[in-house]
Amino acid sequence: MMQNVTIRVISSFKDIAPDKWASLEGTAKIPGGGSYHPFLSHAFLSALEESGSASPETGWLGHHLLMENEAGELLGAIPCYLKSHSRGEYVFDQGWADAFERAGGRYYPKLQCSIPFTPATGPRLLPARGQEAGEIQLLLAGGLKQVADQLGVSSAHITFLPEDELPAFETLDYLHRTDQQFHFINKGYADHEAFLAELSSSKRKNLRKERRHALEGGIEIDWLTGSDLTEDIWDQFYAFYMDTGSRKWGRPYLTREFYSLIGERMADDVLLVMAKREGRYIAGAINFIGSEALYGRHWGCIEDHPFLHFEVCYHQAIDFTLSKGLARVEAGAQGEHKLARGYLPVTTHSAHYISHPGLRHAISDYLERERRDVEYTGEYLAGHSPFRKGELQRQAECDE
Repeated sequence: MMQNVTIRVISSFKDIAPDKWASLEGTAKIPGGGSYHPFLSHAFLSALEESGSASPETGWLGHHLLMENEAGELLGAIPCYLKSHSRGEYVFDQGWADAFERAGGRYYPKLQCSIPFTPATGPRLLPARGQEAGEIQLLLAGGLKQVADQLGVSSAHITFLPEDELPAFETLDYLHRTDQQFHFINKGYADHEAFLAELSSSKRKNLRKERRHALEGGIEIDWLTGSDLTEDIWDQFYAFYMDTGSRKWGRPYLTREFYSLIGERMADDVLLVMAKREGRYIAGAINFIGSEALYGRHWGCIEDHPFLHFEVCYHQAIDFTLSKGLARVEAGAQGEHKLARGYLPVTTHSAHYISHPGLRHAISDYLERERRDVEYTGEYLAGHSPFRKGELQRQAECDE
């Protein structure tokens, strides 16, 4: 076991140089390959902070853990926040908070290890390249518990973590929670028509009709990335985001400055799918491009048209993914309507450290039942996918 390592906490990404953060696995594009998760990049995380989207004023106080050796070399890290609420997380624990506070406890503040406003699975225990990942991850998971105990907070939550990080947490008696999303899996399809060929005839016919209807009235679709992302384009997209977000959430999370910052720092990692009618954009969806996946985030519109949401958010995401040879589309939280469009149920994972023994026991019992329900629901939904039964079985065998 590694000796003489320390955990240091920083409150801002201004306190760590971009190139130092980029030495961590998954946080930067590496020549010759390697997994890249755009939401883990210094550019994305610092844009959330500097724009005021994830800040102490909005209840996201940076509390990022850096693990270093005696020489100050960065060995690993965890992006983490001290939070005064549970908004913007997509793994709901408000019921736990209500129950604990009714019993006289204090649930907030809590530690939240996640990417703000981003329900996308990705590494949370980040080893530096060249380090032994398993050992670093175990030390980081243990360090997180120590930090939580030193702060005296009720809990620490690690959400949307990959399944291969679970052993580090389960070894240290974190609780395991599951949930469900819907992902499109690219099985080497040459194009959208090749994907449609694997569906039952009735589903294939329905989706073709849906795509035709979505573009009626002269609607056209543009893919915008890189230098296409001008301030004028961001102004238009932000208007969509504010209109739809205000109706859906009451108060959208992201500020206008956030979009300018990501456009400046990581434009090649961003895809806007924009719908145009009569020479002006009327709707759009923002996606982020990783080394293996396209991550759909949110959409907005200023005109309502039948099926346009499905076209912009789901069908176009599949088209782009197939054109770039990416492995999958992760289209965000929830949404059983995605199933009919070729997105299959996928289990997501989170880990939870609960310091109070009584609360921990109650939550543990609940999570055991919830995991069974998630598993049953996933199996049921997979059996009602649009794929022909033989193709669905082939996909399942390929995944095993």
